[in-house]
Amino acid sequence: DNEIISSLPLQMSLYFNVYYFPFWWLSTVVTLYLKYPDLSDYYKFILVTIMILASLIEVIRLYLGYMGNLQEKVPELAGFWLLSLLLQLPIILFLLFNEGLKIQPLERAVHIVFAFFLAFQVITAFVTLKRMVNKLATHFHLKEFHRLEEQPVPGFYSLGGEERAVPMAGRAPT
Repeated sequence: DNEIISSLPLQMSLYFNVYYFPFWWLSTVVTLYLKYPDLSDYYKFILVTIMILASLIEVIRLYLGYMGNLQEKVPELAGFWLLSLLLQLPIILFLLFNEGLKIQPLERAVHIVFAFFLAFQVITAFVTLKRMVNKLATHFHLKEFHRLEEQPVPGFYSLGGEERAVPMAGRAPT
């Protein structure tokens, strides 16, 4: 009943990601500053917007990951998984593979490491979520079963006898 469902690999990945994120952010901002004059206007706007969004999303994502995994809370871990899969991973892949951004070697290196963090976290969070949901569903069903044992519904367990007989109007007994 007190089995721990939290994922140690996910927690280690989150821990290292917390320390890696400032390095990633600083490297990306420095390279953006250096290549900013060479970028077209729409790429300037896109990159600044992506940096602001990615920073905000990452802080929220890491918080939800920590709370969801350590406290075994399904909604927080599901939020972490969705933010990772639907927002952060596409942003990092865009930064990694769009050649119009004039990607520098340092950028490519830090984005690859960050993409590996995200891919690993998406997979381990999915497995952990599945285990948590299965444990909660089993716990719910057992609780309902025990509740039914303590307060049985009249006539629910017996299908034979007088309770099953239904009088029919207009028929004589045989």
